[in-house]
Amino acid sequence: MALSTALGALIGSAIDGADGEDTTADGAIIGAATATVVRVLVPVIFTYAVGWAVLKGLDTAKDKVFGDKV
Repeated sequence: MALSTALGALIGSAIDGADGEDTTADGAIIGAATATVVRVLVPVIFTYAVGWAVLKGLDTAKDKVFGDKV
């Protein structure tokens, strides 16, 4: 967990430091926050996608077994 946050901070700091205008601390903070948000959102999105696929498959199977009700 901490490794992805640290890696996000390093990448954010490097990207922010490329413009050379100010310190890289704000880029590190944004990078760490982004890594944390992504770490939370990816499992949620994956779970939603799998759930949707299962429901779609069950609906298709139901239509094949009982016939399509229009």
